[in-house]
Amino acid sequence: MKKVLVIVDVQKDFVDGSLGTQEAQAIIPHVISEIQKDYDKIFVTLDTHEENYMETLEGKKLPVAHCIRNTDGWYLQTSVQQALQNKNYTVIEKPTFGSLALLQYITAYQPDEITLVGLCTDICVISNALLLRTGLYNTKINVVEKACAGVTKEKHAHALDVMQSCQIDIL
Repeated sequence: MKKVLVIVDVQKDFVDGSLGTQEAQAIIPHVISEIQKDYDKIFVTLDTHEENYMETLEGKKLPVAHCIRNTDGWYLQTSVQQALQNKNYTVIEKPTFGSLALLQYITAYQPDEITLVGLCTDICVISNALLLRTGLYNTKINVVEKACAGVTKEKHAHALDVMQSCQIDIL
């Protein structure tokens, strides 16, 4: 049975940087715990923006510069990066919430089970989970509740409810 872990945007800016929260910081031990489990392959997404971020549609709706390529906040949270050492993982940069490239990589890999963790539950985690559900409609997909955090606790809970409605298992 081929098992895949997807780590969504656990970057410094989302953990303790420009958009960081205490809830995001609290998921780090749970993300590391998932990394230490027996997955055949790990995919890591990086929210990736350019210097012109504030001129983009997202920048106009969320006017907080974050995850600008090659800035400190763009990189993975340090302990997560350390936990990934000696692991079989692929990094996928994504310019928006969901990643079609992630879907393509995982579809080509043909796993039996996919587990997602990361940030933010109500934006990028749900977007990628639903893309994966759409593309791999007969594959078991999980989201680890304690290894995700939303923009708010309420939005986190709502996103988990929506994913569960779409036959994604909440662990």
